[in-house]
Amino acid sequence: MNISSQLALTAKTNPMKEAYIFEGDSKTYAELNAAINAFATGLENMGISQGDHVGLVVGNSPYFVLGLYGAARIGATVIPINPIYTPDELSYILRDGDVKAIITLDLLVPLFEKLHGHLPLTEHYIICETPDGKEKAKDFPVEQLSVYPKLKSFTSVMASGSFTYEGPELKDDDVAVILYTSGTTGKPKGAMLTHKNLYRNAKDSADFLKMNETDKVVATLPMFHVFCLTVALNAPLMNGATVIIVPRFSPQVIFDVVKEYEATVFAGVPTMYNFLLQSPGDVEDLKSLRLCISGGASMPVALLKNFEKKYNVIISEGYGLSEASPVTCFNPLDKPRKAGSIGTTIVNVENKVVNELGEEVAPGEVGELIVRGPNVMSGYYKMPEETASAIRDGWLYTGDLAKMDEDGYFYIVDRKKDMIIVGGYNVYPREVEEVLYSHENVVEVAVVGVPDPQFGEAIKCFVVTNTQMNESDLLGYCAERLAKYKVPTSIEFLEELPKNTTGKILRRALKEKLGV
Repeated sequence: MNISSQLALTAKTNPMKEAYIFEGDSKTYAELNAAINAFATGLENMGISQGDHVGLVVGNSPYFVLGLYGAARIGATVIPINPIYTPDELSYILRDGDVKAIITLDLLVPLFEKLHGHLPLTEHYIICETPDGKEKAKDFPVEQLSVYPKLKSFTSVMASGSFTYEGPELKDDDVAVILYTSGTTGKPKGAMLTHKNLYRNAKDSADFLKMNETDKVVATLPMFHVFCLTVALNAPLMNGATVIIVPRFSPQVIFDVVKEYEATVFAGVPTMYNFLLQSPGDVEDLKSLRLCISGGASMPVALLKNFEKKYNVIISEGYGLSEASPVTCFNPLDKPRKAGSIGTTIVNVENKVVNELGEEVAPGEVGELIVRGPNVMSGYYKMPEETASAIRDGWLYTGDLAKMDEDGYFYIVDRKKDMIIVGGYNVYPREVEEVLYSHENVVEVAVVGVPDPQFGEAIKCFVVTNTQMNESDLLGYCAERLAKYKVPTSIEFLEELPKNTTGKILRRALKEKLGV
């Protein structure tokens, strides 16, 4: 079984169930499955076949769903990419990923006109129409571009296909998706996720979160990111739920969408919950939600408690990474939820905390979190050495420092590379951040280590507040709640913190700002 065949099965057993809603339009599972068949056979008619690589450079829309599932149905490998990447970022991934066809937006045609000379393996550009793109096309002579012979409209590819299609037999270990990591430690690496990886993690996540055909799941996280891809798209579609596709996040849009469609599940990163908390919404706006899911970054305990109190809905924090498809843990729904914890291991996955020798440590001790299961990638594309370093004896080494309590709940302490050493003492940025988040006037915070001639490293904080504050007051607040060596030496106030497209705070950008 794989995500494409499971969707086809749902289309047979429950054809009239809504599969997705997008900007007032909806499609049933039968309609979606027929459209997937049409796009899949359209790709085959173009010469795209099993094993070919297809770039998917679109935002949250039905185009993404059809592109992903259509390519998967013929056994092609999909490479989802952030459409706002710079030309250099796009070019690197498309070249490294050996992409034969690119599904992209009409607005990006001028960009690919500049890039296509650097993409010799790319034979086709499948262009998705957007309202803004159609308006600009009136003054833009596309037929004069040198890339024009390679352009085909998404609509024409669909029209050339067939609504009925069986497709080739796909093996569990065939690569379904290559997800390029954000490249925090160098050039992005392509994590190869197999059909088994994607299906198993989506199904296990959906079952763990008790998703079923009565659920309506809000997908506003970027679909090209593994969190949304699995938890808010594939997981609900595996269990016959409805996906509410939201092109971009804004608090008011989320309030409106949840209320209008009576959504039951919302998935977001901590900054999204922070924006919703700071917005003038009330409990009535989100009263239909039975569950909120948080991932992508650690959820500050104060934020979690304040959000749950205001909106009367629980947040199940989980953990994952691209290389694990991504989910390995979630806070359970049938047992106590522990604030600050990423929860317990989901079914079919193993997590453990180990020391530098790879030996499991006792409960409460900090070590590196490692993972094993059917969700772990087959390796990094064209990077055997990096693969061997990340996967050892069947275990994926995450690079995250964690601990496990006596009840089997895991806690992320910090990224291994972000740990700060002050005078020989280990300081985990998250611990300092949690204290600052507990201050009623602190909205966002990020902690980094900076060089210090006396202690090796010192602690610097970047803080966003909801009212004017001075540094000495916040330093005093920390001094009352932290050991002396954990107290920041300086605080810089900013209007906002740098974030990536998923809303994750970028410590790396702050370090670059400081030149460290």
